Parts: sequence; structure tokens; C-alpha cells
Amino acid sequence: MRIDIEDLRVAYAGRTVVADAHLIAAEGEITGLVGPNGSGKSTLLRTVYRHLKPAAGRVLLDGSDIRELSPARSARHIAALPQERGGDFELTVREVVAMGRTPYKRAFAGEDAADRDIVAGALADVGMGDHTDRHFSELSGGERQRVLLARAFAQQTDVLVLDEPTNHLDVRHQVELLALLRGRRRTTLVSLHDLNAAASVCDRLHVLHEGRVVASGTPREVLRPPLLAEVFGVRAAVVEHPLTGDPLIAFDHREL
Repeated sequence: MRIDIEDLRVAYAGRTVVADAHLIAAEGEITGLVGPNGSGKSTLLRTVYRHLKPAAGRVLLDGSDIRELSPARSARHIAALPQERGGDFELTVREVVAMGRTPYKRAFAGEDAADRDIVAGALADVGMGDHTDRHFSELSGGERQRVLLARAFAQQTDVLVLDEPTNHLDVRHQVELLALLRGRRRTTLVSLHDLNAAASVCDRLHVLHEGRVVASGTPREVLRPPLLAEVFGVRAAVVEHPLTGDPLIAFDHREL
């Protein structure tokens, strides 16, 4: 499935936060949103997983307006990892991940063997398979992040919407997560602060600045020194990564 965002405008208290955004997340590709803090990345993602209603424009899932889908049908197609994680769940790790199976269950229906296998597989994927009985509230920030990612994976949707999924993760788990996303080949729309991570994992990037999409293309096409200076206010060189061949951004920390 693919996501089309058409002429999207989102406003808070009369102030436009996202203006005239148009972008595509192609089927099976990882599409990244990058931009400075406050550029509108999270706001745009919230409209995709229906947390916010746009003031204008629309979000299409394979040609259908997501606002016209029932919540249950939408949840069977789109799984989200928001930045706002909610309060401490007084649930075990396994119970939190099992919540990802809710869109497929009738009211009061229990889980079956297939559900249990899916939950176990999702926990194993994020390296939390040995922590199923721990309480979510007892976990570190990075462990919580991995559990919530497992919940999204357990939802087994066509589309993943991830808002800063590498937050709180150490280097090893960041690398493992990015490799996992590449291997799954789901339609993925993801916001990332780390431009080098975005360059390594994303098939296509959209750069947001002051609520507008100002550049779109492959990481190699988009991540150029003039744009980095204009949008992010940094002086940088873009070279080839010695191990992967991806664009690698070297920032000049001595001069702005």
C-alpha cells in the first residue's frame, strides 16, 4: 500500500503548522521526514495515523481517504509509533505488545495461538524476548521504546508510521532497528533527527522547513551542503560512507 498526502494543511489555535504539504510514501519503501525542531514533522505524521484532523487537504491510503475508513479498518492497515508515549502502563511487556493484536479481535475475544506466536516474534525482533514478564513501568527509556516498536510490529500492518523511532536507543539498537526496517520492506513513513541515519535507511526523503516541504528526492539528491546550510543552519560536507557507499554528512562543529 502507498500513502499520498495531498495539499495538507494543519493548524493549531489559528496558526498554520503544516502548509500545502504534498508527498508520497511509495509501497514497500522507507520514506523519511527530516527537518529542524518545529518544522512540522510530527504534526504531519499525526494526520496520517488520524490523531489530528487536517484543516485542508487529505491523506490517501491506496487512493482512499483515511478519514473515511473506520478506526478498526485503519488500524489493520496503519501502525504508529508516536513521540508521545503515554503514561506508565501497569502491564507486562507481553501484555503491551499483545495490544497490537486488538484490531483483529472481536470484543472480549481472547488471543489464540497465532496471536501468541506473532507477539513472541515481534518481541524477539526487537531484542526483548527475554523480558516478557517485566512490567512496562520498570523499563528504561530505550527498553520502552523497543517494546512499543514490537507492539507496532505485532499489529502486522501494511504501513508503519514512526516518529523518531531511534529516540532513547543506544548505538547498537539503533543500527539493529534500522536494519530491521530495511529487511521488512513495509511501506514506512518515518521522521528522523539523525541525518546520517536517514541517509542510510531511507529510499526517499522529504525535507520540512517552517511547515513546508522544501525538498524531495533520494538522500543523495537532497542532502547537499547548500540545503543543510539553509534549512539546518550548519556547515557540512557530504562524502561517501566508506563501508556502505551511502551519503555521509560531516559537520563542521567549529563554525556555523
